Amino acid sequence: MSKTALIFPGQGSQYVGMGKDLYEGSPTAKMLFEKADETLGFPFSRICFEGPEEELKQTKNTQPAIFLHSIVLFRLLKRTPFDMAAGHSLGEYSALVAAGALTFEDGLKLVRLRGELMQQAGIENPGTMAAIVGLDSKTINELCAEFSTDEHVQAANYNSPGQIVISGSTVGVRKAMNSAKIRGAKIVKELQVSGAFHSPLMKSAQTGLKEVLDGIEIKDAAVPVYANVTAQPTRSAEEIRRLLVQQLLRPVRWEESIVNMMTDGASTFVEIGPGKVLQGLVKRINSNVKTIGIEKIADLTNAV
Repeated sequence: MSKTALIFPGQGSQYVGMGKDLYEGSPTAKMLFEKADETLGFPFSRICFEGPEEELKQTKNTQPAIFLHSIVLFRLLKRTPFDMAAGHSLGEYSALVAAGALTFEDGLKLVRLRGELMQQAGIENPGTMAAIVGLDSKTINELCAEFSTDEHVQAANYNSPGQIVISGSTVGVRKAMNSAKIRGAKIVKELQVSGAFHSPLMKSAQTGLKEVLDGIEIKDAAVPVYANVTAQPTRSAEEIRRLLVQQLLRPVRWEESIVNMMTDGASTFVEIGPGKVLQGLVKRINSNVKTIGIEKIADLTNAV
């Protein structure tokens, strides 16, 4: 039987004005944006709607903005049945709220804190990230290992066949970028990020996040959520808690997660939130599956 998977975007999909049409067009959305402002203790929705862009691009604001946009859309889509969920990095928190493992309020507080901690870790342990297109994961892992004796660098996102992001110290990443060009990569591009996400340089953020996660109620998920760390489905509250802590330092195994969801019957993937990045990745992994994007209020009328 054909199954539907919900997928939720991560950092990089934000833009000034995100969610404004939802706020203005739906009483439920308006209530959720106001609830977010109340939960965070300041008019956060104004940053989503009006910017400025430099403020929205700060990790501490980007993460809750994307989460909020995704969950508002999900709540407006509530009648749509789904069989499984996954989210890219930050999007994993959106997936867990959709699956009933986290409350909206706890999820929002967690992603705000996660963003603050990651931003601070980027200041304490500066690093960078780079996208590499055209090399396989084995080659990427080899060239990262080549420079990890002196400078740490590792794969951070296995996004789709031949599209991998690396992360680590600025010197290490740039050496690996040069090596990738020599090995024939089609595209090698340093990313504009505030730190070396999904690498050991986020260790201080992991410590702070674990302390807070230990005090948050997490329930067993109502549907399987495919975890970034393992690429495997989980519904266990305790496993979810453990994997969220590990996720900050470990690679996002996105390609593997999508392949495993397909193996488990998913033939329709619905991206909920800003942008179309995940739809593109899914199509690169398997062009035969159906992808749908829910980003604006107009998309809700054409939903699955």
